[in-house]
Amino acid sequence: MGAPRKADWREERRKRAWDLKEQGWQQKDIAVAWGVSEGAVCQWLKRGREQGVEALTAHLPTGVTPRLTAEQKAQIPELLAKGAEVYRFRGDVWTARRVAEVIDRIFGVHYHPDHVGRLQREGAGVDNSPSSGRPNAALACHSKISLTSKLLRFSK
Repeated sequence: MGAPRKADWREERRKRAWDLKEQGWQQKDIAVAWGVSEGAVCQWLKRGREQGVEALTAHLPTGVTPRLTAEQKAQIPELLAKGAEVYRFRGDVWTARRVAEVIDRIFGVHYHPDHVGRLQREGAGVDNSPSSGRPNAALACHSKISLTSKLLRFSK
């Protein structure tokens, strides 16, 4: 797929500025030609000198570092399979709030209950649907619990 279009033209601008500098252009002339500040050109050229021309290429954003490791995420289904009552909740029903609390207790990582669904999309969760055969499956028809069970259903 490649870098976004915005990054592509910026990358070409940086590389062209590098080429112009190698042709003997002064930094202020490069800045005027490209409509950028001299400071920007200075940073580009410095990066090119120190790290090579490859450093001028566009880099996709890395994103936020996950708060749970892959190993910890893999443990979540096992933890939830033990049942909610093991963690001193009344009733063996998993809600987003309860799942967030267990993650906080076990791993020391706080998730807002509304964001627990992200873990489900990554494959961590528990099946609490009526077809799962669990004793509390009938309770999953309640509106809040039903929504939560859909969020926590295994995707793999």
